[in-house]
Amino acid sequence: QVQLVESGGGLVQAGGSLRLSCAASGRTFGTYVMGWFRQAPGKEREFAAAVSWSGGMPSYADSVKGRFTISRDNAKNTVYLQMNSLKPEDTAVYYCACKTPGRVQYDYWGQGTQVTVSS
Repeated sequence: QVQLVESGGGLVQAGGSLRLSCAASGRTFGTYVMGWFRQAPGKEREFAAAVSWSGGMPSYADSVKGRFTISRDNAKNTVYLQMNSLKPEDTAVYYCACKTPGRVQYDYWGQGTQVTVSS
């Protein structure tokens, strides 16, 4: 069992930055693929970014590529999402998730943190 707790959300003006953190419990954190997803009001949850267990091979949705950076610190059981050049369309609840490598679906999810970008 893995528990994920997100933090770092808030209200920011367009063009600003935020860094989200996701703290994970469990001794096997370093073996999981970690991802960030987001869900805007009235829309389905969508993939934002993911990173392999080693911190390499990050992947991004086209909508955030070049603006968001995912990273992880396995010693701290934490994954981060640095969000720069934020746009109003980035407004959403951001969720952290993890999965065993090779699986398609994510196994564990956090409760989410709200990010609101004002124009």
